[in-house]
Amino acid sequence: MNNADPIFLTTQIREIERLAVAQPNAPCLMEKAGLAAAQIARDKLLEHEQSMVLILAGPGNNGGDAFVVARYLKQWGHTVTLFFSGDQERLPEDARNALQQWLALDGNIHNEFPDKQNWDLIIDGLFGIGLDPKRPLQGQYLDWVQSVNQMNSPVLALDIPSGLGSDDGCIYGAVINATITATFIGIKPGLLTHYGPEYCGDVIVCHLDLDTCHFQPAHAWALNKKLAQILLPPPRPANSHKGTFGSIGILGGSAGMVGAALLAGRAALNLGAGRVYLGLIARNAPTVDITQPELMLRSPHELFKLKQINCLVTGPGLGVDSDAYSWLNSALTTQHTLVLDADALNHIAVQPQLADKLRQRTEPAILTPHPAEAARLLNIDVAAVQNNRLSVAKRIAEDFNCHVVLKGAGSICAAPDSVHYINTSGNPGLSSAGTGDVLSGMIGALISQGLSPQHALLLAVHLHGAAADELRQKHHGPLGMTASEIIPAARGLLNQWIYNS
Repeated sequence: MNNADPIFLTTQIREIERLAVAQPNAPCLMEKAGLAAAQIARDKLLEHEQSMVLILAGPGNNGGDAFVVARYLKQWGHTVTLFFSGDQERLPEDARNALQQWLALDGNIHNEFPDKQNWDLIIDGLFGIGLDPKRPLQGQYLDWVQSVNQMNSPVLALDIPSGLGSDDGCIYGAVINATITATFIGIKPGLLTHYGPEYCGDVIVCHLDLDTCHFQPAHAWALNKKLAQILLPPPRPANSHKGTFGSIGILGGSAGMVGAALLAGRAALNLGAGRVYLGLIARNAPTVDITQPELMLRSPHELFKLKQINCLVTGPGLGVDSDAYSWLNSALTTQHTLVLDADALNHIAVQPQLADKLRQRTEPAILTPHPAEAARLLNIDVAAVQNNRLSVAKRIAEDFNCHVVLKGAGSICAAPDSVHYINTSGNPGLSSAGTGDVLSGMIGALISQGLSPQHALLLAVHLHGAAADELRQKHHGPLGMTASEIIPAARGLLNQWIYNS
């Protein structure tokens, strides 16, 4: 997608490096990376000249980057302590050259981890993307990482925090807790999903003057504000009416879970759907939503008789009894674009006939599983989902021929054509009941207004997280954030992005 920021796996980064250095008059990527990181350290993390900086250099090219950083910071007047535990003779050629330049500047190497606890800055150049996932950190490397995390100092990680999986965001033994990560050439998946957002701090991409997509096609993209704003619906024309912005149906709300359907309906209405109909399964369901009387509450029978619906959200508060199964079966046979959430996914996971109906549909469908629901859909455990989030999202999309968002830290949106996006917004405040129902309603609202299923999914996912980020800032933290709060915050942001950007 034009103007989006590409994401690359480790093998792709290696190939970009190989092709770049094979060019005539090839740049020294290590020199460029070290200088870029040193500038970030100086401009964003070092508050005064002659700061005390500890630099940890590992046995590979990440250590070479660290040697370059050390040289520049020393030249700029900072006091640099360089810790290196590797074998100089076994360093890659570029890293060995960088070390020699450091030594030529009268730089010293420390082979024992320093006891000093208070540094103005610590720079992590131990492993980066060179970490072998088959060999988790242990022994002295594990001790060093844990020691750094106990120090009360800001940390700049080079490329990716040591101990974090570049491709999957998994922790291999232990991981450096970075304040800022200066990542080189392109974004890596592990920075954005699973444990990445918790340990990477602010991520700054240093492209090193490379046109990355010239060397490698990207199959993943960062879902950030820049991309979300490309997907926005146009400003509304003066000559419009409620029918202009579509009609959405929401099927769910069984006994004890009517609130889930109401949340989805309120989100759809506030995000711009022209008309919102709720088909509530509970026999004692309310006939009006006093808080949001604009919603039209119906029985499921009445909902399925409506001709004007152009998107049907199924699952919020659906339940798992035989009535819920029957209504889901009916939904799968409609010609509507479907958004399937919650118990709709749980039924599909255990009822092969429903799964087959979903696969055979010609109209689009969007699945919105959290990790446990994804595990049920694929008959695997939750750990297998979380440790392989990209491949799991891709597998669900391909298996069910649907668009998918695998929710969680760094939600992953995947399409049947294997392109996927990793969301950059959101925070732990979304870990509360009902936020998934709100997301489903938001997706349905954007589809009803004419966005393609893929664009509606991407915009809704990022907007949902951005609304939570705005609330976190407003309330000085994520604690106690509720799904109901997300709705007006998302509405305000959407209007702001469309009319004031």
